[in-house]
Parts: sequence; C-alpha cells; structure tokens
Amino acid sequence: MRLTNCHNIEDFRRLAKQRLPWPVFDYIDGAADDEITKRRNTDAYADCDLVPDVLAGVADIDTSVTIMGRKSALPLILSPTALQRVFHWQGERAVAKAAEKFGLWFGISSLATVSIEEVGAMVSTPKMFQFYYHKDRGLNRSMIARCKAAKFDALALTVDTIVSGKRERCARSGFTSPPRFTPSSALSYAIKPRWALDYLFREKFALPNLDTHVTEGTGNAVSIASYFNSMLDVGMDWKMAEQLREDWGGAFCLKGIMSAADARRAVEIGADAIMISNHGGRQLDGSRAPFDQLPEIVEAVGGEIEIICDGGIRRGTHILKALSAGASCVSGGRLYLYALAAAGQPGVERAIGLLKDEIERGMRLLGVTSTDQLNSNRLRWRNRL
Repeated sequence: MRLTNCHNIEDFRRLAKQRLPWPVFDYIDGAADDEITKRRNTDAYADCDLVPDVLAGVADIDTSVTIMGRKSALPLILSPTALQRVFHWQGERAVAKAAEKFGLWFGISSLATVSIEEVGAMVSTPKMFQFYYHKDRGLNRSMIARCKAAKFDALALTVDTIVSGKRERCARSGFTSPPRFTPSSALSYAIKPRWALDYLFREKFALPNLDTHVTEGTGNAVSIASYFNSMLDVGMDWKMAEQLREDWGGAFCLKGIMSAADARRAVEIGADAIMISNHGGRQLDGSRAPFDQLPEIVEAVGGEIEIICDGGIRRGTHILKALSAGASCVSGGRLYLYALAAAGQPGVERAIGLLKDEIERGMRLLGVTSTDQLNSNRLRWRNRL
C-alpha cells in the first residue's frame, strides 16, 4: 500500500498500521477499557442525516471560519497530540507546515516533541498550546511564559486527564515515552527497520517543553498512564482554571467539556471557547460522543462561547454535520496522526486535502455557500430506538 492508495482517513490508518511497530500504532489507535467510546465518537455521525437544498447557486463557496479571533480556511483544527516524533521523525514540524499550507489552526501538546519556541517561529498560522496542569507549579509558570514569548494564539487547558484512563493496549505492549524495547515488543520494532533507523539515528527523542523541569518522559521512560497519574494535579478545580486564564491573559479554551452545566461554568469563568471532547475515548470509556452532546450544549451556551466539537471526525460530512448542529468548528487528532505516521508531511497534506475536497463537495451538494449558512434545520435525526 502506498500514499497514493489513500483516499480517506481509514486508508491512512491501514497504511500507518503497515508501517509502524505495533506498540506505536496501538498507542495512536487505542483507547480506554473496551474502546466503546472511541467507536461511538465516529458512529454518532451515522445517526444523523443531511437534507440538501437544490438549485441554490453554489458556484462560489466560503469554507472559512473565525475561531478565537483568528481565521481558519477550513472549519477544522488539528488537535494537539503528544509524542509525534515517535510516530514519524518529522513530528510536529510536519503538522505545523501542513497546517500553514492550508491556513488552519493547529495545536501542540505539553508533551510535544518539538519546542514551543521552534513551533512559534516556524509558522504564522494560528497556534494553540494544550496545557496539562502539573503539580510542579514552576513548570506550569514556565510553559505559560514560553507560550507568551513565542506568541501562541490560544491556551487550551485539558480538564479530563487528572487521572489516566485504562489504556489496555499500551499495558499489553509496554509502550512508554521514550519507547522502551522489551522482549515482547522487540520483534515488532525489528521488523519495521525504516521506523527503527529513523528513531535511532535521527534527532534524539525529547519532550522539550517539560524536560527543563522533569525527567519523566524524556530521561526516565514512563507510560503515559504513569505520567498522568504521578505528574498531573488531581486537585485541579474551577478556581485553578480561572486563575490560569488570568495568568495567561489571552484566548483561553477548556478542552474536555462534556456536560451543559460545565459549559455554563466555562462561560462564567470567561473562557473564549470549549472543546466538547472525551479525549478520543482514551479516558472514561462509556461516556457519550461529543457529537451526541453537541445539541444540549449549544442550547445551554450557544452564542455565548465558541464551541469546538472534538473527536471522531473521519469525513468532511462529519464536519458539516457538526456545524449544522451548532458547532463553531471541529477538531481531531487521529485524522492527521494516521497520515503523519504513514508518510510524514506529504501524508498530512494529503489527508487535509481530501477532507477539504469532501467539505467543498458536501457544501455544494447541500446547497450552502458559507459555513454560516449551515444550521440545525438541515439535520434530520433518526430515532435510535
């Protein structure tokens, strides 16, 4: 299978599986417990129908949106995700350059493998930093200061990871940051020599946004579950989130909101946006899909705060359905991580290009000329019962 054989996100998933050692692939692909929520995140979009208007005159369409004060050419944010240079040696650099080429928002994680400063200097497109609230207050202050100096456009506090979900695939494989070669996984790494040579002989693995304060994840190999459970502040609350917003002083987003009540609290503390997200099904298995929660949250806070529907996106029509149900835009991680793992920057660019084509085609077939035109009366909901 080659990059040219990839015509949708599932194709990139298959190519990534072909090219990665299984512990690395399972880290991207896996989720918590029985992975019910991960599947539900995408399946939810199948339970909603789009109703087109014809003869609408759609020669010219506008796919852009404005999020947290910055324009994006598509209603899509490339979500911040950790450890990207483990998946492909280009890592966040490939994603940043692809985002700039298409004029998109993108984010980097606290656990990014490229520094805040390098990413800030690399591209001019809008950038989000995903913030994990650590017990180490000095580390928290350091990340805020570095993001300000690098002129990041928004800070997104992840609120659903005070403890780690039970990621059983990672437990079976022994996947750690940095990757540790164990007897059970050694053969998997050995039979993927291209990945192994890139990992061993290119730039040394590091977590440069953390390693100024902690060795876990860079010097000391730990599982992501162990990192979350030992390093993050389980006592994080709304008062701390509000203080972080004040300390940051710029556009502020809460990532991991799933209830209407929490969405209202986000409005009350002055957040600019929320990401309706269950962390890709990697935390609380059995939780609802973000798309299923979208109408309730829109009803509760619509118009008072920007709403980003995060997770499960595999098609351009999924994006159109989320906007039609009231989302300001959508975001996703696996949709570009599979492509990054499969082929680096060319893979990410091809994946975005395919989604762009699907969005444009879908808008024309729906009879809408702008993202503002998408609204709830274009949806027909099926009765699941």
